[in-house]
Amino acid sequence: MADAPALCARPSNLCDDTPMPAHPNLYAALRAAFPDDLDTIAVETDDGLRYRWRDLERGSAMIANLFASLDLPRGARILVQTDKSVEALMLYLATLRAGHVHVPLNTAYQQDELAYFIEDAQPSVVVCAGRNFSAISKLAFSRGTAHVFTLNEDRSGSLLERASHMSDQHAVVEPGDDELAVILYTSGTTGRSKGAMLTHGNMLSNALTLKAYWDWQPDDVLIHALPIFHIHGLFVAIHGALLSGSKMIWLPRFDPQRVIEHLPQATVFMGVPTLYVRLLAEPGLTHEACRSMRLFISGSAPLRLDTFEAFRDRTGHTILERYGMSETVMLTSNPCKPADGERRGGTVGRPLPGVQVRVTDAKTGAPCPANEIGGIEVRGPNVFAGYWRMPEKTREEFTADGWFKTGDVGRFDAEGYLTIVGRSKDLVISGGYNVYPAEVEGYLNEMDGVAESAVIGVPHPDFGEAVVAVVVPKPGVELAEGPMIAALKDRIAGFKVPKRVFFDAELPRNAMGKVQKALLREQHQRLFAS
Repeated sequence: MADAPALCARPSNLCDDTPMPAHPNLYAALRAAFPDDLDTIAVETDDGLRYRWRDLERGSAMIANLFASLDLPRGARILVQTDKSVEALMLYLATLRAGHVHVPLNTAYQQDELAYFIEDAQPSVVVCAGRNFSAISKLAFSRGTAHVFTLNEDRSGSLLERASHMSDQHAVVEPGDDELAVILYTSGTTGRSKGAMLTHGNMLSNALTLKAYWDWQPDDVLIHALPIFHIHGLFVAIHGALLSGSKMIWLPRFDPQRVIEHLPQATVFMGVPTLYVRLLAEPGLTHEACRSMRLFISGSAPLRLDTFEAFRDRTGHTILERYGMSETVMLTSNPCKPADGERRGGTVGRPLPGVQVRVTDAKTGAPCPANEIGGIEVRGPNVFAGYWRMPEKTREEFTADGWFKTGDVGRFDAEGYLTIVGRSKDLVISGGYNVYPAEVEGYLNEMDGVAESAVIGVPHPDFGEAVVAVVVPKPGVELAEGPMIAALKDRIAGFKVPKRVFFDAELPRNAMGKVQKALLREQHQRLFAS
């Protein structure tokens, strides 16, 4: 192998045995947890490159110094749409240590979506894959962005070329605990995406909680097979490894066979339910393959009970399911240590230490008793600072007494385990990615010959849920499924594109004129049944 070049509302105290560092910058806290020997391996890639802890420190310092040379304003937004690479991780760390705001974007987003994000975030810097430079630079420069760099998964690009001339020494900027570190765009049920603003304090409090609750140790080895443009792969997984000084085995994308090959050298794996379904399809997933593993964690979408049980039977390991969202990082978790209780399939566990979770009656706002379904509301140091440039929307999403309304619906059992039973905002989670029907409906309704549409999620054995559209053509117009799907693929991310499009003369409505999506889901619920 070659070395890589340097470049139930249950309040409690926040991890009493884990003191908060005096320095509020998230990078400074992560850096303080690096092992004493910085020449040990921090990240090993699937193609044999090895990055030392010293490489992460020096590489992020050089990129931070590049930002300093650009004379960016404090808290400048750095918008990133690149392929997964360790250098992209260094870019994230550099943004933190330089006191700027990281704005990661899904690599599947298309030009219409990117135009909105650039216009809304108003980034000072955009970093994109080289193959997209021509299109993205036009969008960025026309909207006032001063600098556009490229970064490729093969460690090439103008960002690294410019950074290579910078010093590898950098003094970490000291932002206040309430200063922004990240803006995560999460779609709304009406209109365009919203930017959830997360502070250094939000993320550090949650990272420290998870380090203690999931019992991270320096000798842990994480198989990192998730994307790094959303909260699961970028924050939950990476922060856990960095904050415990643990090595990562870095896969560019999920490949079930490659994951199984690496299991004997690892102790921790995180994935969305779809990944566990695909692992179970591999004959190589056995008790013996998992002999060194300590923890399998699932999140970002509901884990089916049959998947939970099949995985336990095949491997001898019980998956730990947890619950979180872009606006809050992690909220609840099934226990990690046996002393904290059992892991219950079909639930997302109990509220994490320091996090308050309540289920309330939609009509009265009063807390629901055990086993009664209501809206899930949360409060704690992990809850975001609000939506970027949407103060009215921010106010709408919080109760008068300061609880964030998640939009999810669930129930606590008598022992305080939370079960998610639905989503009041009609969110569809397909393969771990959030799809909001209103956004897809907007693109469908713009198409010639479309009178109206309704987008729903239906059960899917691989993706958990699949996006399905029901379209009403205008009178006298004949529409075809294939061309509509093809047109959408050119405009929106692939995971948002309906897998099937059906046509009907009208949509079912109630007495108030609201589309009855429950009826549509019922009609199509067995569409993908095996």
